[in-house]
Amino acid sequence: MEKVTAWLDEEYPAIAERAKAEDAVVAWADQCGLRSDTAPPGRSWAPAGQTPTVKVSGRRFRVNIMSAIASRGTLWFTVFTEKFTAKVFAGFLDGLARQSGRKVRVITDRHPVHRSKAVTAWLEANTERIELYLKPGYSPELNPDEPLNANIKRHVHAARATSANDLAHETRRFLHRRQHQPGIVRGYFHTRHVHYTLE
Repeated sequence: MEKVTAWLDEEYPAIAERAKAEDAVVAWADQCGLRSDTAPPGRSWAPAGQTPTVKVSGRRFRVNIMSAIASRGTLWFTVFTEKFTAKVFAGFLDGLARQSGRKVRVITDRHPVHRSKAVTAWLEANTERIELYLKPGYSPELNPDEPLNANIKRHVHAARATSANDLAHETRRFLHRRQHQPGIVRGYFHTRHVHYTLE
């Protein structure tokens, strides 16, 4: 609790102030996965008096998503089927810096990949483009990217996909749609689970 309080009162305001001074972007990042064998199949319908049914593939596969959002409604993402590694994360950060066109201050959780030697070395070589900040552990409520993850799991019906490629395609389609809905992305910063107000 003390670490969360210090983050809210001192660390995050300092990050935001530095970003404002140098016209940098503050991006909140997170990763999540979709598995075909654990996801709910979604809603269905049936004529009155009949039980609704949903056909699912029964096969096991998954996709991973790395995303980042900014308070003005910008969304960046990558969808991949391989394991989440330092190489994947560094590639995501590199794309984030290129697409934003200016320095990015990234805030994320304390996942082992984020703290790995390979990522640390990459960040040291790219300090003019990216800086990474790790929020307190066990505090998902501090990350406005978490509601996006919940949206993905609610709207992309992994159990209905027939393959990993099919699931990746549906996930990308949903996220591309969200990229064109900045009002919804901005709304993630004001959900009741996000315990602070941004600038």
